[in-house]
Amino acid sequence: MNRSKGRAGLGLRLRPGVQAVALRPARNPKLNPNPAPFPSGSAAAIAAFGCLLLIVSLAHNAQAQLATNGIPTLAALRSNLTARVEHPRFAAAQLGVKVVSLDTGRTLFEHNSGKLLKPASNAKLYTGALALDRLGPQFRIRTSCYAAARPDATGTLAGDLTVFGRGDFSMAARFNGGDYAKSLEPLVEALAAAGVKRITGDLVGEESFFRGPPYGSAWTWDDLNYYYGAEVSALTHEDNVVDLGFKPAPTPGQPVAFTTRPATQFLQFINRTTTVTNGGRRSLELYRPLAQSVVYLRGSLPADDAGWTDAMTVPRPALWFVTQLRDALARRGITVAGQLRTRDWLAAEAAPVDYAKQVEIAFTESRPMSELVTQMMKPSQNLYAQLLLLQVGARTHKPGQTTEEAGLAEMQKFLAAAGVKRGSVLLEEGSGLSRGCLLTPDATIQLLRHMDQHPAAAAYRASLPIAGVDGTLKARFGGTPAVRTVLAKTGSLRYVSSLSGHVTTMAKERLVFAIMLNNYSPAGADGSGRAEVDALATLLARLTQPSSQPE
Repeated sequence: MNRSKGRAGLGLRLRPGVQAVALRPARNPKLNPNPAPFPSGSAAAIAAFGCLLLIVSLAHNAQAQLATNGIPTLAALRSNLTARVEHPRFAAAQLGVKVVSLDTGRTLFEHNSGKLLKPASNAKLYTGALALDRLGPQFRIRTSCYAAARPDATGTLAGDLTVFGRGDFSMAARFNGGDYAKSLEPLVEALAAAGVKRITGDLVGEESFFRGPPYGSAWTWDDLNYYYGAEVSALTHEDNVVDLGFKPAPTPGQPVAFTTRPATQFLQFINRTTTVTNGGRRSLELYRPLAQSVVYLRGSLPADDAGWTDAMTVPRPALWFVTQLRDALARRGITVAGQLRTRDWLAAEAAPVDYAKQVEIAFTESRPMSELVTQMMKPSQNLYAQLLLLQVGARTHKPGQTTEEAGLAEMQKFLAAAGVKRGSVLLEEGSGLSRGCLLTPDATIQLLRHMDQHPAAAAYRASLPIAGVDGTLKARFGGTPAVRTVLAKTGSLRYVSSLSGHVTTMAKERLVFAIMLNNYSPAGADGSGRAEVDALATLLARLTQPSSQPE
């Protein structure tokens, strides 16, 4: 997910990159145009301050050197790990850790590894593995265009055109080098190649492939305003969000300027923002009441600000899809005479349509499953994770069962076959956004070991963020041996930090690890749960002796 998902201060939710700033009065030369020289004794104070800075610098350099030094033995590694996990600062928290060597199968360290803990986005390790196992790395998701008959010689399609979605989420700029214009291009070109020039009926978005609510179970209402809580639909376009770019106006006092990508009128924006003077506080807030298409923009942006980007979720994604498709068709010279409509699973129950009796006049296919899983894992994309769980569930669901329930049932079958202990994985949806998801470090280690021997092992490993290189680990582990040697899935919720995956030690030994920290709120301003789990993973990377050698 991983923009910020927590709250800071007294319940204030900070938008990604918007920081709380402690204001202080600027020095004003008009108040004292001739400031006095340093008072008596200040030279000694300055000298003392300089010494303090030198001490701090030396301590920092020593810490940095320590972080890169090797750990010579397994016993030393265990001692380091034990000292950290048993520190009093974790007294009120719950911390579970397990480390196993893939080369020897030996458990190198464990601490509370059998406890059920909140995984946050570590749950995606399970969803990605399930999708690759049940569907295969080369599987592609088909989106079909149905009509009563093919277009005539003039290109006229009589009646409605129905776009039947099956959960392809690759119709997004993320899959097209950031080019929003290309997201729907394959579908538009497929219709043009079928000879369609004019549709006399309605353009219908059929999203009934998935049965159940448009959110993952136990997603909280206050997540739904944010990109990481976007509605789920079998017809998905641009992650079901509108990206926004903000720039200060030329003159303070004027509203902040903004643009939308893709360009759309699907959302209505009420701009109550203000450009403030240079050096002012950046404080932008977006709010869309649930189920509404009106977005309120509030706050301020200083005149010297370089600009800011954010995103807003859209309601009714299937309608969003056909709205954007109609616009894309119009740019290609294909017109729609009728209205825009959508059909969900409830409508399909009330008035079933047998699409086998219609003509599939065009279709597109998604990127291969290996790429879909990678684009879910590396940026930790919740919508994609839930859609992959539903993709599996859609093939196994039984009457009266939601697609999500079917996907979770299939997950339990997969985990049993993978040797994961029953009851050690209690997922409620596919992304980990639910605060009710629970699993143990033991379970994650067994999953990672199983997937290391799986036919899709290469695709699974390639989907993980690489420390210091990409995904949610791009800006982490800098200057440590963990860079490029840790491949792991992050997880972040308020008071939850997790990190699980692979690490290659300085001795070139392959390890898998699971680190889960819950209910942790550091006492000092300098600490964080993320820093704590990163420090543990860095210790693993620093091991210079193979664990198989005598200690």
